Amino acid sequence: MNMPSPIYAIGDIHGHAAELERVLTLIEEDGGPDAQIVFLGDYTDRGPDSKAVIDRLANGKAEGRNWTFLMGNHDRMFSWFMEDFPRHDPLLLVELNWLNPRLGGDTTLGSYGVSVSGRDRMSDVHAKAHEAVPQAHVDFLKTLALSHQTPDHFFAHAGIRPGVPLDAQRENDLLWIRREFHEFTEAHPKLIVHGHTPVDSAVHYGNRVNLDTGAGYGKPLCAAVFEGDEAWVLTQQGRNRLRP
Repeated sequence: MNMPSPIYAIGDIHGHAAELERVLTLIEEDGGPDAQIVFLGDYTDRGPDSKAVIDRLANGKAEGRNWTFLMGNHDRMFSWFMEDFPRHDPLLLVELNWLNPRLGGDTTLGSYGVSVSGRDRMSDVHAKAHEAVPQAHVDFLKTLALSHQTPDHFFAHAGIRPGVPLDAQRENDLLWIRREFHEFTEAHPKLIVHGHTPVDSAVHYGNRVNLDTGAGYGKPLCAAVFEGDEAWVLTQQGRNRLRP
C-alpha cells in the first residue's frame, strides 16, 4: 500500500519575514528542499516586512519550487488597491479601508517605503504605491489560487460554505467566511485546512484544521504536515501529532 506523500501547510504570515524563514527551515528539515507546501494566504499587512515576504514567495515560485500560493482576504485587498482605480472590498465594515491600521495596509506600504497617514489623500498614496511596489509583486498577487485539493484535503484561506460542493465554492466565502463554517461540526467531503481566524495554537476540529496562530499579532507562525488523515505541527523538536 502506498503511503500518501506528505503535504505541508503554512498559516497566515502577515508580513513576518523572519517567522517565514523559521518555518521554511522546519519544513526543509522534515521533508527536504522539494517538500510540497501550500501557503494559506494573508502574506501581507500588520507585520513589519510584507515586501520581504512577497519577495521570498515570488522567488520560490520563480525557482520552480513545489509551492502553492492561496489568496487571503488581505492579499486581495492589496491587489485591489494596486489596480488603476483602487477597488474597495465590500465585505469590510463601512468605517474601514485597507489602509486603516486595524487592517494593516499602512504597514504593508510602509515596507515599500510609502508612509501613510489618515490625512493623506487616497489618490496621492495610490500614486506613490504605484511607483514603489514592483510590478512583479503586483503580478504575484494576481496569480494566487483560491483553493487547493488533494484526495484527502481541501485547502482554502478562510474555509468553505457547508453544504456547497467543493468545486462550487464562491470566492468571497473562501476568503472571508467565519461563523457558518466554524459552527458546522459534521463531516465535509474532505478535511478542510484553513487560516483566517487567529487561534492560540493549531486546532484540529475533526472536520477542519485551523493553522492561523496569530502571526499578524506577533505570535509564532505555524507550519503543519498532512499525510492521509493524519496531521502534525512542526516544532524545533520535530513533529507534534495534531489530533481532533
